[in-house]
Amino acid sequence: MALLCVLCTALWAQPAPTRLTAKDLGLVINTADPYSVAVGEYYVQRRGIPVDQVLRINLPVKASLNAGEFEVLAAEVRAHMGPQVQALALSWVEPYAVECNSITSALTLGFQASVCQNTCAPSPLSRLFNSATKRPMADLGLRPSMLLASSSIEQARALIDRGVAADQQLGKRGVPIANAVFVSTPDKARNVREVAFPPKHVFANLGFQIVRRDAADGTPLNRVFLYQTGLMRVSMPDAIDWLPGALADHLTSFGGVLHGNGEQMSATEWLDAGATASYGTVSEPCNHVQKFPHPQILLAHYAQGATALEAYWSSVAWPAQGVFVGEPLAAPFAR
Repeated sequence: MALLCVLCTALWAQPAPTRLTAKDLGLVINTADPYSVAVGEYYVQRRGIPVDQVLRINLPVKASLNAGEFEVLAAEVRAHMGPQVQALALSWVEPYAVECNSITSALTLGFQASVCQNTCAPSPLSRLFNSATKRPMADLGLRPSMLLASSSIEQARALIDRGVAADQQLGKRGVPIANAVFVSTPDKARNVREVAFPPKHVFANLGFQIVRRDAADGTPLNRVFLYQTGLMRVSMPDAIDWLPGALADHLTSFGGVLHGNGEQMSATEWLDAGATASYGTVSEPCNHVQKFPHPQILLAHYAQGATALEAYWSSVAWPAQGVFVGEPLAAPFAR
């Protein structure tokens, strides 16, 4: 993966004409999980997901499915979702993995058992990487997926509300400028994306600016719609002034372990702090930048009007171990 996004200038030149909407989205609810049922039903209500695009299935409520358990889920999704369904929302926190794969990657790209032989090795390139398609199932035969994950039903409902509130709110005339923040840290192993952070710049016509800063800088951050850094744990993410629809992630090994592993911050902590979507890996990836969201590609797709689901999936070259979490349809820069 190139570390400099040569396409970003072109992508920022004009907004994308279309994006995924509720009519394109399938929803999967785990009837064995009270969280899943409550959050799934709320999502249907708030986003207007078509009733025939909601699948109810009984799954084990645990961190990781084995390959056999996953195939039951995948087969039911294939059987239930019609060709109009371009993407998936999964209304649960666990399971977030299939052995060493993430569950969102396994459902989107297929379970990749070979990755588990050496999780630090390169993994297959995603055909969604930097893709401009707005019909991924129709064009590529792939349904990108995202977990509606949070620490509680109440937090999940607030997350969904933020996603709905985000739509078409940025980049409009008269709206104060928003900030995309890229934070460099002294953690050499986790700061590897710094070379791909975009330079400071104000995109006045699109309503945002790029902010570069060091982790030691304690200046308050206001109107943040994108935040990326590399650390095991970010202190006080709830002190950031998050805009509805904000994306946030930190490069570390186990950010996708959604129940937390003690030392490393989970991706869901960003959501509980006020962000609307995030990403983390579920098994040791080493620090291949290709296994994490590319800063410039993520920003370019989101700023041109893509949904959180589309922007995040477009930004990860090797996503087999990475779980995408948040409200999929949030699209603050949509026209």
